[in-house]
Amino acid sequence: EWLGVRRVRASGWPLVGWTFLAVGGMAGAELAVQGATAEGLGLVLRSTARSSALLFGTAFTASSLRRLHKADWTAWLLRNRRYLGVSFAVSHTIHLAAIAGLVRLQDAPPDAGALVVGGLAYLFIAAMTATSFDRSAAWLGPRRWHALHSSGVYVIWLVFTLTFARVALAAGPGRAPAAALGAGLLVAALGLRVYAKSR
Repeated sequence: EWLGVRRVRASGWPLVGWTFLAVGGMAGAELAVQGATAEGLGLVLRSTARSSALLFGTAFTASSLRRLHKADWTAWLLRNRRYLGVSFAVSHTIHLAAIAGLVRLQDAPPDAGALVVGGLAYLFIAAMTATSFDRSAAWLGPRRWHALHSSGVYVIWLVFTLTFARVALAAGPGRAPAAALGAGLLVAALGLRVYAKSR
């Protein structure tokens, strides 16, 4: 508490709530400015893709960072890895709502390949989120829980990396720097995990 004002608790389940407020508020502000148009929904798609990638990457590398560097901030990351993962699911659900809105607005069927690949990622996101609670994790059992979450993070990583790379390549050199940076950071995150495990 400082000057009679309580500090915001950015840890545990409240972290998920703050993420919902932040990402939802960002999406709402973008739609308020641009309107529920193709441009407005496209802006929400891009911003939530970045927020989702940031949250996913943080959860994806939390244990590796802790293994390589013992510090308060890596301890916080590892302690809140579950909540960062659920926060990622919240952000990407808002992203899915923007996709649905854009498809409905354009009145055109989505690309079949993107639908299959994206649908697979969302199935893993739903299953992993549903088993991120103590009771559901206990019901699933440690072995099956580990198999689900271990395979799921790599499926999501692959979908994210391929999506960013595809956008960067389609736009041409230097025309989609955010997508190129996202793909590069995700590849670096995988490298970090491999290096940490080798240590």
